[in-house]
Amino acid sequence: MTKTGVLIETADNAVKNTLWGVIAAAAKGGDVAAFLLDEKADSYKESLESYGVKEVVSISSHGVELAKRPEAAAKALADGVKTLGVTALLGVSSPVGNDLLSRTAVELNAPLALDCVDLDFADKTVKKSNFSGKAIATLEMTAEPFVCGIRPNSFEPEKQPAVCSIIDHTVAIENRDGVIIKSVEAATGKKDLTEANVIITGGRPMASAENFQILEECAQCLDAVVGASRAAVDAGYAPHSMQVGQTGKIVSPGLYIGCGLSGSVQHFAGMKTSRVIVAINTDKDAPIFTKSDYGIIGDLFEVVPALTRELKKQG
Repeated sequence: MTKTGVLIETADNAVKNTLWGVIAAAAKGGDVAAFLLDEKADSYKESLESYGVKEVVSISSHGVELAKRPEAAAKALADGVKTLGVTALLGVSSPVGNDLLSRTAVELNAPLALDCVDLDFADKTVKKSNFSGKAIATLEMTAEPFVCGIRPNSFEPEKQPAVCSIIDHTVAIENRDGVIIKSVEAATGKKDLTEANVIITGGRPMASAENFQILEECAQCLDAVVGASRAAVDAGYAPHSMQVGQTGKIVSPGLYIGCGLSGSVQHFAGMKTSRVIVAINTDKDAPIFTKSDYGIIGDLFEVVPALTRELKKQG
């Protein structure tokens, strides 16, 4: 039986939700080995085995805090991949994931593809969105192991309980990193847009930064994250960290609600892989309606508060 590795990212002493879909994708290629770098494998064992992980590999190096030293972490992770004999290493295409997966691919001299939306272990191919979503490239990974970053929410999580064992893998690494992470601070204190399963986005018709509170109230009921179009950001209604689109963040949530969005090509390129798209606009001829699964012709300042009230009634 082949074995597939998954780089696990954690936050607040829990596995990030975006990893469950990556684990489901990895399971299609064989038994799943989860690689951890924070030496807290016992804390995550139960949740990981509920999604089918067979081995939790706790990677460490004496005297080196791998979570703060990406160069050392990549060397240690590469050593673990070779020792465990995995045929592919997967991870989520987050800022941290992309950085560490890239460094590890270099250490392994392995082929690398990031921000993939699909993969096929039988054909050893991955798919990536190109040219603002106008084309899908299929890449053949001709060597083993290969390294692949998965766009968040591209695969549905699948619970399939398994018996999981913990493997301690200690690597001797010289403490000579050129990069040391001193601290990580969230820009807004909220979930990252790229990892959100539900997003509600406002466009230029929001008219002010204060009006985004309408979307925030609705988002709280949906456990969602609020985004903004480039037009809203350029107008000063929202910071760039909230921007969705070709020049902002590429997202792939389960549900995307666009409020007052025209549906420009640039914006659509950043959210076209959303599973369900709902558009709210007063203009029945707005291009967004041709790209959405559901459309509401109406004033967002009436529709969104009404939606919030109904969600609150349902608890």
